[in-house]
Amino acid sequence: MQRSMLVSLAAVAALAFHVAVPSVARAQGPSASQAASAIKIAYINSREILQRTPGYAAAESTYLKEVDGYRTEVQKLQQALDSAVQAFDQQSIALSPAARAQKQKDLQAMQQRMEARTNELQDKARQREQELLQPIQARVNSVIQGIRAESNYSLILDADAAGGLIAAADPALNITARVLQRLSQAQ
Repeated sequence: MQRSMLVSLAAVAALAFHVAVPSVARAQGPSASQAASAIKIAYINSREILQRTPGYAAAESTYLKEVDGYRTEVQKLQQALDSAVQAFDQQSIALSPAARAQKQKDLQAMQQRMEARTNELQDKARQREQELLQPIQARVNSVIQGIRAESNYSLILDADAAGGLIAAADPALNITARVLQRLSQAQ
C-alpha cells in the first residue's frame, strides 16, 4: 500500500514537474529548456522480475510450506470450536440457565483464543515472507537503481503497482528485460 502510494506520488510529481518546467524553461532560456526535455521515464513489471529472479522460487516454496502448516493449525482450531458449538447446541436445552451462560462464556473464550492465535500466525507469516523476500527485493532494487543511474532515468514506474498507475505506455520504455538480464549476470 505504501509502495503504491509512493509510486503514485512520484508519478504525479514527475508529471507536474514535466508540465511546469517547460514554461519556466522558456522564461530562463535554452539551458533550462534542455534540462526539462532531459526527463527520462521508464517502467518495469515488478511481478515478472520478482518471479524470475534467482532464489525467488526457493523462497516462495519455503514460505508456502510454512504457511500451509499455519493453515492446518487454524483449521484444527476452527474444527474444535465448531465441535464445541455443536455440542453446546445439543446440550443447551438440558442445561440450567447458569450452566448455559457458563458454557457460552467458555465458547466465547475459545473463539477469542482461536482469533488471537490466527492473528499471531498471520503476523508470523508476514514476518517470514519479509525475511525470505527482503534479500531478493534488495538485490532487484539495487539493479534497478543501477540501471536508472546509468541511463539517467528520472523516474522508473512499476506497471504492477497496486492502483494501476500506468494505463498505457510505449513498450520501448519497458526495461524489465534489461533488469532480468542484469540480475542473471549478477549470480
